[in-house]
Amino acid sequence: MQVKTTTQAIRPDTSEEKPVSPTTTPHVVIIGAGFGGLEAAKSLDKHPVQVTIIDRHNHHVFQPMLYQVATAGLSPADIAAPVRHIFKKQKNVAVLMAEVTGIDVQEQRVHLREDDQTVPYDYLIVATGATNNYFEHEEWQHFAPGLKSLNDALDIRSRVLLAFEAAERESDAEKRQALLTFVLVGGGPTGVELAGALADLVRNAFAGDFRHIQPQSARIILVQGPARVLPHFPAAIARKVQRHLAQMGVELRTGVHVTAIDEGGVQIGKDRVETRNVIWTAGVKASPAGQWLNAPVDHDGRVKVQRDLTVPGHDTIFVIGDTALVTQKGKHLPGVAPVAIQEGRYAASVIADRVAGKAHPRPFRYFDKGTLATVGRAFGVVNMGPLRFTGTLAWFTWLFVHLLFLIGLPKRLQVFLQYAWTYLSFQKGDRIVLPEGTSPPVL
Repeated sequence: MQVKTTTQAIRPDTSEEKPVSPTTTPHVVIIGAGFGGLEAAKSLDKHPVQVTIIDRHNHHVFQPMLYQVATAGLSPADIAAPVRHIFKKQKNVAVLMAEVTGIDVQEQRVHLREDDQTVPYDYLIVATGATNNYFEHEEWQHFAPGLKSLNDALDIRSRVLLAFEAAERESDAEKRQALLTFVLVGGGPTGVELAGALADLVRNAFAGDFRHIQPQSARIILVQGPARVLPHFPAAIARKVQRHLAQMGVELRTGVHVTAIDEGGVQIGKDRVETRNVIWTAGVKASPAGQWLNAPVDHDGRVKVQRDLTVPGHDTIFVIGDTALVTQKGKHLPGVAPVAIQEGRYAASVIADRVAGKAHPRPFRYFDKGTLATVGRAFGVVNMGPLRFTGTLAWFTWLFVHLLFLIGLPKRLQVFLQYAWTYLSFQKGDRIVLPEGTSPPVL
């Protein structure tokens, strides 16, 4: 591939540490501050390497709870943490807020958009995650935002809240109904959790807030191409989830695909639904890392890595998380946080052994601890080995596990108290709409 040439190179600032020679201290560059990237950096603590994390954002986001921000259950700061603060005490880590535009695998440099700079590396871990996959219909993105970042969550939250505000002013019955119709495209965990949280919002939190509309009359439609929601869960659990969603008032359209989306509505199979609110939860595709590396990829852009998570022909470059295609027992590993975390830990262990002059013959093996999901207030799903159940206990299990994964005790306590208040009061407090163009205080 063509890469830019530049004379500016960035090395991590080690002025506060004991001076070391760049030739004796391997430099590990990690692109992406998601679950995999953070775990890799943490695992390299106490090892004789210098780590540089590069991310275009200054914060790490706990993505499994993004839908709570999108439905006004939590504020952005509840599920985000500054990357620099996370590694404040780990002295061998430096952080760069920058956007990567390419990788020169021959010169071993990462190219940045900012000031045409480059960052040299001895080992590289690519953990750039994924983006929304509109299946060759990129024009739908304007009408159907996805849910992959804090900005996405805030955009969806504003659209939902403004739809009710507009409906309160609208006198035309058909236009009002279109404003109060929400279509979610995709019935995987994100779609199911978002549908449940949205149903809670309109049927509980909005109760008594409006004078000219009944929020409970809002339609929430969940569209799923396969025959059932949560296709990667056991069929018995998926059926219970579908029944619970129906009880919450969510309309399920399974076994049918969306064929068109515009500003006035969406085409679901042969039916046209007039709506101003479409949310995309149907699928993801990998970042352009495969193009940067000129590496073999699958149809979703995931890099086909080797058994040690390295790129074929480049044993110093690791690809992990949503960007990597890893096959185990004949199946592709899913793009979920536990997979990325274990891959990040493994890549760090391989690098640590190589730096120490040791062999690392064991290939990566993912240990599946199970999958959790929630469907609205006090209803969860647990699929952990022999443990398969739904209901309130499953919801508390989901909450406990996710609180443990949040970064920092203050955030865990804050989110727990917010959930406790929501559970007891049926209310969601973060229902603020900012003027257009205003940046919310994220952190």
